Amino acid sequence: MARVLIAAAHKSSGKTTLSVGLAAALAARGLKVQTFKKGPDYIDPMWLSHASGRPCYNLDFNTHSTAEILSSAAARESAADIALIETNKGLHDGVDLEGKDSGAALAKLLAAPVILVIDALGMTRGIAPLVLGYQAFDRETNIAGIIINKIGTARQQDKICQALERYTDILVLGAVPRDTGFSITERHLGLMTPTETPELRGIIGRLRTAVEGGVDMTRLLAIGRAAPPLPGSFPATRSRSAGRPLRIAIARDSAFGFYYADDLEAFEREGARLCFFDTLSDNRLPDADGLFIGGGFPETQAAGLEANAELRADIARRIRAGLPTYAECGGMMYLARSIRWKGVSHEMVGVIPADAVMYDRPQGRGLVILHETREALWTQPGASPCANIPGHEFHYAALENMSSGQRFAYRVARGEGIGGGRDGIVIGNLLASFSHLRSSPSNPWVKRFVAFARSRLEPAVRSEPDYARETMPIHP
Repeated sequence: MARVLIAAAHKSSGKTTLSVGLAAALAARGLKVQTFKKGPDYIDPMWLSHASGRPCYNLDFNTHSTAEILSSAAARESAADIALIETNKGLHDGVDLEGKDSGAALAKLLAAPVILVIDALGMTRGIAPLVLGYQAFDRETNIAGIIINKIGTARQQDKICQALERYTDILVLGAVPRDTGFSITERHLGLMTPTETPELRGIIGRLRTAVEGGVDMTRLLAIGRAAPPLPGSFPATRSRSAGRPLRIAIARDSAFGFYYADDLEAFEREGARLCFFDTLSDNRLPDADGLFIGGGFPETQAAGLEANAELRADIARRIRAGLPTYAECGGMMYLARSIRWKGVSHEMVGVIPADAVMYDRPQGRGLVILHETREALWTQPGASPCANIPGHEFHYAALENMSSGQRFAYRVARGEGIGGGRDGIVIGNLLASFSHLRSSPSNPWVKRFVAFARSRLEPAVRSEPDYARETMPIHP
C-alpha cells in the first residue's frame, strides 16, 4: 500500500490536470489507484474517477470529523495499491487561520507524504526561496518531493533544477511542460465535466503520456510506500431495512451529475435501489418511490431540457402527486418555472413558483451552516429539528419572482441560500435548496430522506419489480 498527497503552492497551479495524469499513469501500470479529493468538489472527482477507473471520494473537514475522514480513507485505500489525494487551493490555504482545515492538516492526519506541484510560469532561481519557505513554515508537514509544472523550455527547467539542488534538500521528481493540449476547459463553476468533454479519453491520454515522460514514477511510488498504514474502518454492507423494496430515481447526464460517491453508496446501505435517468433523452421517470436531482449545469443544457417536455410534465405530475423529492442547486433550478441565462429564458418543470436567473457573479459561494425549521420534511416523529448542519454552495443563479407564502426547511446561519436567511423551499413532499449536503454519521441526510420516502409508501404490498432495464451502476 502506498499513499501520496498532491498539493500546490497556490490555486490554479495545474495540480488537477497533473493528478489526473498521475492517476492514469499509475493505473496503466496495473495498479489499483484509489483517488481522493480534499474539500467540497464534484467536478475534479469526476475526472479522477475516469482516470483511475475507480470512484473518487471527498475528504472534507467541514462535513466530516477527523475520525470519519480517517475511517473513510483507511477503508477505501485498503482495497487499492496506492491512494492519490488531491488537495484544493494551496497546501497551507483554508478558512481556519491556524490551518486546521488546510491541505497540510490533511496530510498530517493521513500521514501522507506531500508531492508539491510548483507552477513554474515565469520562474527560475526564485523557486528556491519559495520551496524553502514552504518547508520552514510547518516542519511537521512532510514535503517529500516536487513536480515542476508548466515548464516552458529545457533551459528554464535546467535553471530551476540547479537552483533547487544548490539551495534545498528537496527531491525533484520531474517536470511537465506547458501545453494547451493538456488543458481541461474552465467556466463559471470550474472545469468542464467529463460528460461534456468529447475529447475526454484524448485529454487523459495526453496527460498520462506527459507524466510518464516527465515524472519519475518509481521514486514517487517509493515515497508513497513509506507512508504508514492507517487505522479505521467504514461500513460497506447494505442495511437490511424492513418493508418493501425502495427505489430512488436519480438524474445523471450532461445537465446533472453533482453527487458524492459515498452518498450514493449510503442509499444502498439504507436498502434503496438506485435507478438513474437522463433528463435530456428519457421521456418519463423510472418507477420510483423517491426522486433526487443533484446539481450540475442545467443552464448550459436548458434548451435540451426544455425540449424534453414529456419528461418535464411527468416529473411535475409525480411531484404534485406526492413523490418524495430532494433537489440541490441545479436540480432546484430545473424544477423552477424557467431558467434565464444570457438574456434567454427556457421553460422548466414548473413545480417551484419562481424563475432561476443566472448572473455573471456568484450569488452564493462557500461553506454554509443550516438550522432546520419546523417545516423540515425529514425530521422523524418526536425528534427535534437538526441544528448546525454543514454544507456548501456555489451558484451563479438566484430564484426570482417567487410567489409569496412559501415554506422553508432551513434558516441559514452562514451562507446565502435562497436569500433572506432562508433555504430549502418546501412544497408538498419536495425539498429543494441551493445548499449541497453531505451524508455522514453526524448528518445522515440520506438515511433521513430514505426513511421519509419509506414513510410515504402506500401500505399495499407490491411484488419485486424487474430492475434490469432501468438500474445502472452507482459510479459512471
